[in-house]
Amino acid sequence: MSNNKFDKVDNQVDFISLEHEMLKKWDEENTFERLRSKNEGNETWSFMDGPITANNPMGVHHAWGRTLKDVFQRYHAMKGYDLRYQNGFDCQGLWVEVEVEKELGFKSKRDIEDFGIEKFVQLCKDRVAKYSKIQTEQSKRLGYWMDWENSYFTMSDENNYTIWAFLKKLFDNGKIYRGTDVVPWSGRSGTSYSQMEIIEGRKLVAHKSVFVKFPLKNRENENLLVWTTTPWTLTSNIAAAVNVNLEYMKLKSNDGSIYYFAKDNFKFQRLDKQFKDKKQWIDGIPKLKTLEQVFKERGGYEILDTINGKDMLGWEYFGPFDELDAQSYYGGYPFCNEDLKSKKINAIKCHKIIDGGKDNIGNDIVVAGEGTGIVHIATGCGAIDNKIGKKIGLVELAPLNDESIYIDGFGWLSGKKATDHKTIEEILNNLKEKNILLHVEKYPHVYPHCWRSGDELVFRTVDEWYINMDWRDNIKKVVNDINWIPTWGNERELEWLENMGDWMISKKRFWGLALPIWVFEDKSFYVVGSKQELEELAVEGWEDFKDKSPHKPWIDKVKIKHPESGLIGTRIPDVGNPWLDAGIVPFSTLKYNEDKNYWKKWFPADFVVECFPGQFRNWFYSLLAMSTIMESKAPFKTLLGHALVKDETGRDMHKSWGNAIWFDDAAEKMGVDTMRWLYASQNTEHNLLFGYKIADEVRKNLITLWNTYSFFVTYAKLDGFNPKDYDLKKIDLNVLDKWILAKINLFVKESEKFYKSYELYKLMKISTAILDDISNWYVRRNRRRFWKSENDNDKVAAYLTLYNVILTYIKVLAPVIPFITDKIYQNLVRKVNNNAPDSIHLAKFPKFNESLVDDKLIWEIDSVKEVVSLGRSVRNKSNLKVRQPLSEVCIYFKSDNDYSIKDYNDQIIQELNVKKVNFIKSIEDIVEYKVKPNFALINQKYSDFKGDVISFINSQNSNYIIEKMTENKKISIDKLDIDLVFEDLIIEEIPKKDYCVISNNNAIVSINTKLDDALINEGIVRDIIRKIQNFRKDSGLKVEDRISISILSDDKVYQAIDSNRNYFLSEVLGVDLVKGINNEKFSQKFIVKDMSVELGISKK
Repeated sequence: MSNNKFDKVDNQVDFISLEHEMLKKWDEENTFERLRSKNEGNETWSFMDGPITANNPMGVHHAWGRTLKDVFQRYHAMKGYDLRYQNGFDCQGLWVEVEVEKELGFKSKRDIEDFGIEKFVQLCKDRVAKYSKIQTEQSKRLGYWMDWENSYFTMSDENNYTIWAFLKKLFDNGKIYRGTDVVPWSGRSGTSYSQMEIIEGRKLVAHKSVFVKFPLKNRENENLLVWTTTPWTLTSNIAAAVNVNLEYMKLKSNDGSIYYFAKDNFKFQRLDKQFKDKKQWIDGIPKLKTLEQVFKERGGYEILDTINGKDMLGWEYFGPFDELDAQSYYGGYPFCNEDLKSKKINAIKCHKIIDGGKDNIGNDIVVAGEGTGIVHIATGCGAIDNKIGKKIGLVELAPLNDESIYIDGFGWLSGKKATDHKTIEEILNNLKEKNILLHVEKYPHVYPHCWRSGDELVFRTVDEWYINMDWRDNIKKVVNDINWIPTWGNERELEWLENMGDWMISKKRFWGLALPIWVFEDKSFYVVGSKQELEELAVEGWEDFKDKSPHKPWIDKVKIKHPESGLIGTRIPDVGNPWLDAGIVPFSTLKYNEDKNYWKKWFPADFVVECFPGQFRNWFYSLLAMSTIMESKAPFKTLLGHALVKDETGRDMHKSWGNAIWFDDAAEKMGVDTMRWLYASQNTEHNLLFGYKIADEVRKNLITLWNTYSFFVTYAKLDGFNPKDYDLKKIDLNVLDKWILAKINLFVKESEKFYKSYELYKLMKISTAILDDISNWYVRRNRRRFWKSENDNDKVAAYLTLYNVILTYIKVLAPVIPFITDKIYQNLVRKVNNNAPDSIHLAKFPKFNESLVDDKLIWEIDSVKEVVSLGRSVRNKSNLKVRQPLSEVCIYFKSDNDYSIKDYNDQIIQELNVKKVNFIKSIEDIVEYKVKPNFALINQKYSDFKGDVISFINSQNSNYIIEKMTENKKISIDKLDIDLVFEDLIIEEIPKKDYCVISNNNAIVSINTKLDDALINEGIVRDIIRKIQNFRKDSGLKVEDRISISILSDDKVYQAIDSNRNYFLSEVLGVDLVKGINNEKFSQKFIVKDMSVELGISKK
């Protein structure tokens, strides 16, 4: 063999240092830029990045999605596709504002206005700039290859003006409107929340819920019993709703008061399951009382009657806060319905029992169970209440301002924050003083909070801007054009579209898309569709604005002239919903407005990937809706959704819980290749458990790969092997060479399938399996071929096979673990071939080779491996180590075959350390079975004729049942027309005497556990050999060093060695053996089969 140039490989690899080394190399050699240049002009593969929020450092949950994005881009680049590599940063919205407010110590919107909107907006921009740089560096550390100098920012002019064009199209079609509605509202942030956002911030909390009596008019001492978890809304009560189909109980309490409530609620165990399971429950909250218990504790009760809900309609009552001025204002307050005002209708006149009716999907709004079956209706404090009020003509009381503080008209409550605990206590005390508070309790439930600031939301009547979504059916058509992964994503998106309301697009905040809506004194409005149109219509403020970005406060200075009425208008102060920002990127980032040919080249995207729990109603929805309006097309072909990242125990990661892992920490402690292997191995449909212990297990795969590579290089250097000197096609290969080449070739084929179907977790499963084939079977079975001194054709075949197998393996996995694979590639390829691509990431993806296909050989060796695995398991079962030789292994295959592995008896003998392999043709020769009925399952499945089933099983020969089951996977009971399967049976395996047995679906393996003296002696020798081999490593001896050995022990040990002397010396590379201890350089003591052994070795 000729001299080679392989560098020496250190077994003790530092993966993290290796990663930094490769990052430096890629940067210095412009590897990414050269990859882009190499593929430029080829067939395109278009990936569209969902923008990461540039607001904080990257988390390990971000790294999962970004790893998936990078893996599929790297794969397609190796396949030669031209890619765009554009990363996105989400810049605008409340998430950024809240963090800037924290830095400034602000508590409310008023603080921002006092500080100055221009300065505040600039700080928001600065924060985005800061964290986009941090996230860029973190992404580079992850190995995420993107065109980092060309990232898109959703705050860009192009992004904002493209949204203007989208809104203009909607405006021209009459789909933009201003509406008054009750919406979720954050008093802390001073803004509303859309349907899409409210779900993100739901928290489990315990509110003080109250049972309050509403005294009935013209019914002495009679009351409606009402329950609410939000006592602050009682100030704005308008009506009380019942279910007309429920029965209501009339109950007299001990003090003579009479109450009406749903009969089914009287003994109902409220939240009983949650309390027992302690799920959706808060520690320290006692079990909730039934209504029956409440009345018993107040001295008892008497049930007087029952009445149907429909017979209660129209009953009038006194409200809990009728003394407040707002309750008396005609037409409602502060929003006045002029028609109701003219009819002199106020809240007090609306205090009647009404029919709660049904929601928009046909479910009853008032139900039995929790509460009392009578719902307090506050039309200005609840979305459903508001819809009911509008439908039947109720006035509206909206008690709160934009800071969730009671406005004028609410007496002693005016100026107080509704959600403040002190305010709630004052309300409860007031109800108590009026003698209408029956019972107070802490009630745990999930309630919406601001998903950024964390404060509790209220429901408040506000003016907002909406998109009329009556064109949702058009979006549904687009949804069906997409390949959803997982497939249920299609159904989830359609479900959202079916039930969602109109899209609220406005926010009463400062940093974000300036909605291009100008309003006029005649209450008309106009949507501007571009910067050019704005310039044409501007009559004031254009010069101050024209060089600025389209943000507050600069754009607010521009006034326009209505193109039809000629009136002068001002822009509304609102900013846009941030999902508009992210939804427009298939257009804004692809030069939709300036270069349609470029846009057509890359649209629609071939692939997008994002975390799916919230994105069906957020990013996916906005993408689909906006693309439907812009082009009536799906903006992407395939969507891969991934679940959430949890800690190792399955809990959410929280800094306050001490279980959060920051990306930088993970990268520098775990290593990025380890992280990427972990991410790639997870089925994206399920949550990923992330932690250092899990990473330690994953890293073992990288260690195995490195050790295999190190093994090859170590011996290749010793022998001067250079792969350039040989042609694999002209080398005589042995059976194992052909097998592993066929396996790695099949691996290439399957890997392409899984890359193309975006099923990385399946790829990683077979990657682990083939790595085990390489290291734990091929290398281990062929060690002597590498060790032997002759450099013959057999040794060359082994080197060349292992070289090609490792090279193919790292090329297939280069997209997943880019660092270690390129490091190995540099030594295996670049060191021996200067003409090869400079990086594995510039190389082509391996091709499947039909000439290497050998299904028969793969089946044979894989079957041998399966038998060996079963043999080792049965040894463990018998507590017999592999080093202890056994006389026989018996093998039975459950399905018909040609017993082709008989040609591999030597491998089985060596692997299982047995003297003989015996293939069994009849199952009775290896094991007996005792089959019993699985009574629990049979009772469940065949309850009507379980006796007949049990009798049938008991009457049959157990081995006959097993044979039939093995052949057909079932056994039929004809007279009952039933097929029994394995799960219907309890099967006990009974081995022959002196044998132990184990089985799987394919085979049964049995070993003879009886040991004679010769077997015991050989076992002793093998134990000592293992000790010597470990001792050689610990003593720093080279693998090729010959040694002298001295041993001091019992006669039994000497006898064992004497009877196996040649084998002993051969295995340890021993030259001579002396009984007794000489002054050897290295010595140690140990125990073998309860006998003391003192050992000395020295290099010869």
